[in-house]
Amino acid sequence: MEVNQAKQEHLLALKVMRLTKPTLFTNLPVTCEDRDLPGDLFDQLMREDPSTIKGAEALMLGEMLTLPQNFGNIFLGETFSSYISVHNDSNQVVKDVLVKADLQTSSQRLNLSASNSAVAELKSESCIDDVIHHEVKEIGTHILVCAVSYTTQYGEKLYFRKFFKFQVLKPLDVKTKFYNAESDLSSVTDEVFLEAQIQNITTSPMFMEKVSLEPSMMYNVTELNTVAGGDDGESTFGKMSYLQPMDTRQYLYCLKPKPEYAEKAGVIKGVTVIGKLDIVWKTNLGERGRLQTSQLQRMAPGYGDIRLSLEMIPDTVNLEEPFDIICKITNCSERTMDLVLEMCNTRSIHWCGVSGRQLGKLSPGAFLSLPLMLLSSVQGLQSISGLRLTDTFLKRTYEYDDIAQVCVVCPYTSNEC
Repeated sequence: MEVNQAKQEHLLALKVMRLTKPTLFTNLPVTCEDRDLPGDLFDQLMREDPSTIKGAEALMLGEMLTLPQNFGNIFLGETFSSYISVHNDSNQVVKDVLVKADLQTSSQRLNLSASNSAVAELKSESCIDDVIHHEVKEIGTHILVCAVSYTTQYGEKLYFRKFFKFQVLKPLDVKTKFYNAESDLSSVTDEVFLEAQIQNITTSPMFMEKVSLEPSMMYNVTELNTVAGGDDGESTFGKMSYLQPMDTRQYLYCLKPKPEYAEKAGVIKGVTVIGKLDIVWKTNLGERGRLQTSQLQRMAPGYGDIRLSLEMIPDTVNLEEPFDIICKITNCSERTMDLVLEMCNTRSIHWCGVSGRQLGKLSPGAFLSLPLMLLSSVQGLQSISGLRLTDTFLKRTYEYDDIAQVCVVCPYTSNEC
């Protein structure tokens, strides 16, 4: 609670008080051993204390509420509410009373007054009351400027104003990480995984009501924060979604480009907008706070002029037995290419087929599926390498190694392998 009063020469008095909910009363329990000198005196006093919870007197948390004794902390995303009262302390009738409340931040000045019209007449011992509300959207110093102008019964115009400064603190620390996953084996799109790390940097617990990702127009989003096979919508964090002070929680989301964007090669590249996080929480006795991050941006992986990916590959193959894969070649450039495929054997991977064959012309944004056959002469996890694509127009060769990995096993039960 913060109260400031106008100087004595003014006929009107200005009072400003922040409106906030009460807090639970806390007391410090004092106990001792039975054999100590006080005996059970301390326990008896705690049982008789009206502020303690019956049967749980040793707990610090009581069952009574206490009114706020100071201005308190204000956090970004919360709603700032204040009560403004102008009282006529004189024995005169005051006319044309205008009360104006502005909030000055580091970037703007906001008018919070419910009404901008003047009160024609204010009698002695009467008052003008107003309640203002504002959702805090900036951190740092805020100044509430309350101005009062009026006219005395003798026609004298008077004016005064008061300033109330307070700090807006940051309630949450939000960090994001992006993970790229190529999903050409199941579809034609690339998935993006977003990990959001949210830390409570206040001094009180928070109830996390909602943490969601609003995707941009290019993506569809799937939340991965529920238990698979559990109750409908059961959170991975349990039914009581409380975030203690300084605790951190990770939220995971999967984004997929919409088909109209994914089918156009080269559209989703460079810096793209993923979306923004919407976080809603409650503190203390249900005070609600909400934060929206700025648009999250992600650097899409670059593929150069030609992108080579796999549409089909087996997980496990037999030693020295041919197996098939299907490659997808996409022209990501803005020119037509005339491609030639070369296959180079490695120590463990051997290509089956003719190297140096013509693939033909590939227009910008177009792609082709290329079935290939190969075999491995070494057991274990082997890397598929050795593909070369040459553009005969520019005489430029593109090398592709470590395209994928395949597990090579021996199908025999004897020691022949």
